[in-house]
Amino acid sequence: TMGACGSSEGDASVAQSSTTAAAGVGSEAVKYNHSIEKQLIREQQTESSKVKLLLLGAGESGKSTIFKQMRILYGQPRSDEELRMYGVIIRSNIIVIIKKIVFLLKRLDMEAALDEESNAAKYDDGELTLRQAYDELLALCGSEGVGSSTASTAPQDANPAGEGTAEVDSPSDVKDWVGKSAQAGPAANEDARLFLKHWKAIRTFWHSQTAKAVWTKRSQANVIDGHKEYLQEVTRIASPTFKPNNQDILNARVKTTTVSKEKYLIDGVNFEIYDVGGQRSERRKWMDCFDSVDAVIFVAALSEYDQLLAESRKTNRMVEALELFRSVANNRAFKKASVMLFLNKKDIFAEKIMYSHIVDQPPFSDFSGESQNFDEGVLYFITKFKECRVDQEDTDQYTHVTCATDTNNMEFVLESARTIIMTQSLRSSGFLGA
Repeated sequence: TMGACGSSEGDASVAQSSTTAAAGVGSEAVKYNHSIEKQLIREQQTESSKVKLLLLGAGESGKSTIFKQMRILYGQPRSDEELRMYGVIIRSNIIVIIKKIVFLLKRLDMEAALDEESNAAKYDDGELTLRQAYDELLALCGSEGVGSSTASTAPQDANPAGEGTAEVDSPSDVKDWVGKSAQAGPAANEDARLFLKHWKAIRTFWHSQTAKAVWTKRSQANVIDGHKEYLQEVTRIASPTFKPNNQDILNARVKTTTVSKEKYLIDGVNFEIYDVGGQRSERRKWMDCFDSVDAVIFVAALSEYDQLLAESRKTNRMVEALELFRSVANNRAFKKASVMLFLNKKDIFAEKIMYSHIVDQPPFSDFSGESQNFDEGVLYFITKFKECRVDQEDTDQYTHVTCATDTNNMEFVLESARTIIMTQSLRSSGFLGA
């Protein structure tokens, strides 16, 4: 009996210890759950205070340039690895543009004018004649066709082991700083190598009056307008000491084939900015970014009123931009979002209207303004875009005429856009009246 009693007391002690241990474990579990709940609340607060901004528009309108401007204005400086990638892309871009201009010259049957200019020019001993330069570039184009490079290929994942020194015919024998970049992709590296081999012919050809005359007809060849800056700077870009500056990077063209995202803390507010491809084949990816968008910046190039789509040679680029804007501005997904319109490339538009008249383009034959008047031309297209909105009230503040490669202009415009976004966000939260 006594043994039984002892056993009973022992069991009670064990039970009490187990209960105490369980209580301890339970207390730890409660603390753990509370910490998780607090973390979730913090994340939810961070998510709700974040501003999600989407860059949309047709291909080559300047979305990615604005994306790069935001990095310059609000982000970190680029690493040497990134600068080398852009160095390769810039040299590659020059090969693409020079092929297009050479082909266009031949197609326009302007070789006789080039010969006349070449024969009239005076050359130093050993200097390439204009005709020799043209023939060298024509041979470069002959077997390869136009534009297989970075203009149509997104950068690949970085692989520093792939970097090296390119074959250089540069102004001196110094090792080329840019070299090769695995990040830029094999096609771009090959074009960059060709640039270093043929840069003198490119320089001679571009400085000719015949090449300048072809340039005014570049809309027939879908040339990237901003790459004229590269053609003016061929000697600098061919130099072994060439290191891309911000302006070089802004003008660089890489087709966007993935959704790019950057995060910036601007005046205490977290901005999450998305850049997506504008070509028709890339637009199916847009839907993945539509959730919980606070603002959309739709970018359209003013200068493309006389150009055709690269992917559809019968469609005017401005007409495509208008139809695309109509679908974006009236999309249910953006009912609570600020949809802003950036009419970009105003500098190129101002140059173009001097020789390519808006009224001569069939889709815009109703233009009644002066053919070379910048303000009348801009106002005409602002009205066209405004007509695309179902709700046209108070939309003027959401329209900006921009030059995405001008950092000062973009700093002012982006600050205005940020004010609109924050005001709209406060209104949606109930802090401001509707």
